[in-house]
Amino acid sequence: MERLYKKGLFLEYFTVGYNVVEAAVSITFGHIANSIALIGFGLDSVVESLSGTVLIWRLHQHGKVSEEEEEALERKATRFVALTFFILGFYVLFQSAKKLIVKEAPEPSLPGIIIALVSLVVMPLLSWQKYRIGLQIQSQALIADSKETLACFFLSLALLLGLGSNYLFDFWQADPLVGMIIVVFLFREGWENWRGED
Repeated sequence: MERLYKKGLFLEYFTVGYNVVEAAVSITFGHIANSIALIGFGLDSVVESLSGTVLIWRLHQHGKVSEEEEEALERKATRFVALTFFILGFYVLFQSAKKLIVKEAPEPSLPGIIIALVSLVVMPLLSWQKYRIGLQIQSQALIADSKETLACFFLSLALLLGLGSNYLFDFWQADPLVGMIIVVFLFREGWENWRGED
């Protein structure tokens, strides 16, 4: 069992490191291109980093506290993951609506497309590993975090469609529209995690 907790910790350390880099690159290129979809994707990476940090803290508590305290920590960690979904969702909703209303067109972003492609490969593998370990150690917080990592995969797919449409067809509205799609997914996941659903 200890080996599984160590593996869970390794996955969370990797998540934090990967997402810090992804956030910095996405937000930088998002600002350059004025792309809310790319900035939203970068902010999701920030949320992933926060979630990973909470899970690192949570997994370090195993065996150091009573079973009741461990369950309370589990609930707090799961609720924090849910809150991060809501925070990101409100920001992306506001920015997407603003860009559509004022017709603020983003520039095409080839670096953003590359970021999305890399994430499409990394995130499903990472999510599956977290989910598998979460089931084995019966950690709802780690399972919730695996869903957040899976959300990053779907965000990558939406981002690729939005940036690709702008890059290939000059359809700039795809960028904030993808932001709206991202918002729906984030709020749904946030609500399910807040209620403690599997």
